[in-house]
Amino acid sequence: MGVRGSSTGGRVISMDTLVRVNRHLHSPPRPETPLRLPIPGGMTAPLGCDAVAVPARFGPQILPRLPRVGCVYADAGHWWWLVPADSDYALEWPTPAHYSTGAVVLGAPRLPALLHRPHDTLPYTPPIPLYLALCQVTGTIPTWSRPISA
Repeated sequence: MGVRGSSTGGRVISMDTLVRVNRHLHSPPRPETPLRLPIPGGMTAPLGCDAVAVPARFGPQILPRLPRVGCVYADAGHWWWLVPADSDYALEWPTPAHYSTGAVVLGAPRLPALLHRPHDTLPYTPPIPLYLALCQVTGTIPTWSRPISA
């Protein structure tokens, strides 16, 4: 079923097109390019860069459990920890954490503020201690400690 234009042979518009146009008109604007957490000036990321986002309420509990803290960004809802690229390999980050390839910040209108910057030139928080600290504060058993079912 379509909607006809003028009686002189206007274009046919399908109902699917009308629904998509209506959704586009009433949905919030999406940024054209994804927001990525920046590497602060003077720092290098030789291993690439991903991020782990955690709800802000867990951030202060995680900080003292880490032997080294890299760059941490924060806003009212989340803290983002920069980790080396592919730090999700063979790890299931516990809920409610979100692993972000390329350190892309999803669903935020602007970049979060830099909360912590290490004194050296590497922006990374070591991923295994971060994973273990996150497991502790969320009450999650690390994947390698879970029983194996046959």
